Amino acid sequence: MLTTTLTIQMKKYTFTEKKDTRSGFGDGLTELGRTNPNVVALCADLIGSLKMQDFIDENPERFFQIGIAEANMMGIAAGLTIGGKIPFTGTFANFSTGRVYDQIRQSIAYSDKNVKICASHAGLTLGEDGATHQILEDIGLMKMLPEMTVINTCDYNQTKAATIAIAEHKGPVYLRFGRPKVPVYMPENEKFIIGKAIQLTEGTDVTIVATGHLVWEALQASEQLEAMGVSAEVINIHTIKPLDEEAILTSVAKTKCIVTAEEHNKYGGLGESVARCLSTNNPTPQEFVAVNDSFGESGTPEQLMEKYGLNAAAIVKAVKKVVDRK
Repeated sequence: MLTTTLTIQMKKYTFTEKKDTRSGFGDGLTELGRTNPNVVALCADLIGSLKMQDFIDENPERFFQIGIAEANMMGIAAGLTIGGKIPFTGTFANFSTGRVYDQIRQSIAYSDKNVKICASHAGLTLGEDGATHQILEDIGLMKMLPEMTVINTCDYNQTKAATIAIAEHKGPVYLRFGRPKVPVYMPENEKFIIGKAIQLTEGTDVTIVATGHLVWEALQASEQLEAMGVSAEVINIHTIKPLDEEAILTSVAKTKCIVTAEEHNKYGGLGESVARCLSTNNPTPQEFVAVNDSFGESGTPEQLMEKYGLNAAAIVKAVKKVVDRK
């Protein structure tokens, strides 16, 4: 059994296992199937990849296999909401957004339909499938749609909790999660509150706000920084939109500088949302840990995160740079 303990500022983050966040979605959907009779699921020929089989086994009459027709899936989902259903669509993030953007804009966002767009295999950690599948623009695409809620979870527990929470939220939601097995370290029964950031460590020298797979890397970076005498405040930004501006502004008022970290293009993601918040309210030195305006490539998740600078070492480097700018 794998056991790792990370101790920061008197707080401990431990994990005894690694699980993929897509399994958190699958288990959350299964639980919803037992508790909410209005929840229905649609898939574009990727049942296994989206971990939807348990929901299907228990609720065969509430599942619709659309096949490789993602645009049609979005239209059907929008239509199901008219009858009071809460549709959860499932496919890869690239197919959930880029391939069907017009349908989402017109039939779901503009029409304010209560559709939950659930997207797996996001970012570089999709791995060996390469650039055609590794979408790095999806957060930007979704957050620019009026009234679209955008969520990017960090581990299995948070993904399961978010899946359950969005069923109670009225309006369209984009829920982004991933393929690889990552540490499970968020509390198992912690209630997921849309739009409310979670402060993981306290610090006085720099604020690190991270989302998705980069949250654990931020925690590892903060441990390394502590050994260097740098006190880092780490905040888990699981909801990109609406952004918890209060949490960010409260933290930077103390630390006077910030690093944003995300598995996404530096254009259009979390970093730009934070920059807009700061420029409007409290201009503050900021450094970005994100993909530098490029497509991905084939490789293992570990190789790609290293090559594209999306790990603890890159966060430490960015922190050193931004602290010097204060």
